[in-house]
Amino acid sequence: MFVCALRIELFLPACHSLKEKRGQIVPIIDGMRNRFHVAASETEFQDLWQRCAVGVAAVGSGVSHVEQVLDSCERFVWSFPEIEVTSTERFWLD
Repeated sequence: MFVCALRIELFLPACHSLKEKRGQIVPIIDGMRNRFHVAASETEFQDLWQRCAVGVAAVGSGVSHVEQVLDSCERFVWSFPEIEVTSTERFWLD
């Protein structure tokens, strides 16, 4: 069994309230959950309007499958033009 967590830090320049931020983040998180069957959540910066960190976790029987799923999640986030990805990190569970 292989487990990997992905942390994606985002900058949302068009947001001017927490409500606007949630309106942009919720479709991303729900989309990853539904399309790729991963666990996803907003993990940091909940009180900041234009900054967000999303955590994604995937479990699989092979390293290549887990990497493929998380690569797809990253591409999905990059597909939103109104959001800027500032950094990504992967953490493998030993």
